[in-house]
Amino acid sequence: MTENKKCTIIGCGFVGASTAYSLTGTGLFNELVLIDVDKKRAIGEAMDISHGLPFLAPMTVHAGEYADMAGSQVIIIAAGSGQKPGETRLSLLSRNMRIFDSIATELVKYAGDAVILVVTNPVDILTYYTLQKTGFPASRVIGSGTVLDTARLKQCLGKELQVDSRNIHAFVLGEHGDSEFPVWSSANVSGMDISHFDADEKRLQEIFEEVRDSAYTIIEGKGATYYGIAQSVKRICAAIMRNEHSVLTVSTLLSGTWGISDVCMGVPAIVGRGGVAHIFEISLSAEEEKKLQASASILKREYETTISYSV
Repeated sequence: MTENKKCTIIGCGFVGASTAYSLTGTGLFNELVLIDVDKKRAIGEAMDISHGLPFLAPMTVHAGEYADMAGSQVIIIAAGSGQKPGETRLSLLSRNMRIFDSIATELVKYAGDAVILVVTNPVDILTYYTLQKTGFPASRVIGSGTVLDTARLKQCLGKELQVDSRNIHAFVLGEHGDSEFPVWSSANVSGMDISHFDADEKRLQEIFEEVRDSAYTIIEGKGATYYGIAQSVKRICAAIMRNEHSVLTVSTLLSGTWGISDVCMGVPAIVGRGGVAHIFEISLSAEEEKKLQASASILKREYETTISYSV
């Protein structure tokens, strides 16, 4: 009997639907459940995606209710308000926290041992909020973090250095937002330090600023970002379902690593079947460690301010 490999996606907007589409044909799952407050939207997306399945690996895609997520290995949360032009991810927080209140209640009822993957922005704070509301183990509640930002950095560096981006090893850490930063101290191309290439410090900073601000550019141009994050979520799901123990910069709870606690943020973590197996504590320069702590402080302050205001 074939093992049932089930994924539930909560939220069928641009990100949720693109993620669902990206997961078809991968063989990672043989059942995909789509849940949305707009049931007609979920039904329509499931039907549209299903019509392409004859060209792909066998699976079922259907709309469902919260009870239908029982038995899932991965539950992806993409529900929430979208980011408007000129709006920061953090400004989304208060209204998306209200949405997550109701979702967390259903997760406690039906999620079982599933890995919860938060994608909704601001992803770091909402990952932490989901962790607090559900009481699930921190290893099983993770966010997409800076996986996309890291991919953007690799793509931009590859273009600049005229090297296959898959051979570039570099991280973006911290908040998935304005306080994120690149780890230049360990960036390399197949083991060769990035300083050996024709890109001075000023040019590297320009490249990073392009990476950091790219979401704003995309939103201004087309209203929302969804293809890049969909591919990032697919990559995280692959690490989970294949038990790869891959190092990905997901958002996960820090408990003393780099002197930081009680905050979720994008850091290198070993990701496998149960979620985060271990935080990969890479060496950071003094300046980079300071930036990581500053990013954590911003996330903590915003969370505490919003919680106090809500109460």
